[in-house]
Parts: sequence; structure tokens; C-alpha cells
Amino acid sequence: QVQLVESGGGLVQPGGSLRLSCAASGFIFSNYAMSWYRQAPGKERELVASISAGRLTNYADSVKGRFTISRDRAKNTVYLQMNSLKPEDTAVYFCTKRGGGSAYSSVDYWGQGTQVTVSS
Repeated sequence: QVQLVESGGGLVQPGGSLRLSCAASGFIFSNYAMSWYRQAPGKERELVASISAGRLTNYADSVKGRFTISRDRAKNTVYLQMNSLKPEDTAVYFCTKRGGGSAYSSVDYWGQGTQVTVSS
């Protein structure tokens, strides 16, 4: 079965950095696009970044230039490098698998999420 296990969240000061990891299993990792979403209390769920099977990437305007999504096929892992963190980045971050190789494919699996808190 498909499993997505996030790690790397925590508490960080504004301006700091974190790298989230998502360990994937149960499918042919290299064939599918992957994405990161986030959700904070009282806010709508937001697509943060996506990466296609061909490693094309896209980002929300709110994180562009600060976050980088990447994937390691040998490790079946997708990463989200987060730099210059702001309090507005505080949220639960979810790793997702999409149903095809395109980042426009619909999401079909979600991880459990990892908390990121940016606070001084």
C-alpha cells in the first residue's frame, strides 16, 4: 500500500531554515508527481510546491524564491527546503502523491503531516 511519511518539522525562528522530508513507498516513485500542501488553523489549505515525474517544479507565490522542492529517486524521498522562514509559514505541512506524472494530476494520497512553527 501507498505510504507517505513526513519528517523534519519543528520550531524555528523567523529567518531560519528547515528541510522537510517525505519517505514514499508502495508505488513506482519515479512515475508520479509529488506535492507539498500546508494548512494553518483558520486558513484554507494551500498548495505550496509540486514536482513532476520529470522534475519540473512550481511554487505558490508566497514561497517562491524561499522554498525548493526536490526528489531523490534512489531514496524514494521528496524534500522541501524552506529558507528565510516567516511566521506566516506556520502550518501543518502535508506530503502528497498525485495520480500521474504531471503536477496537474489530482492528489490521490496524503501523508499525516508535520508541524512547522516559525516564532520568535
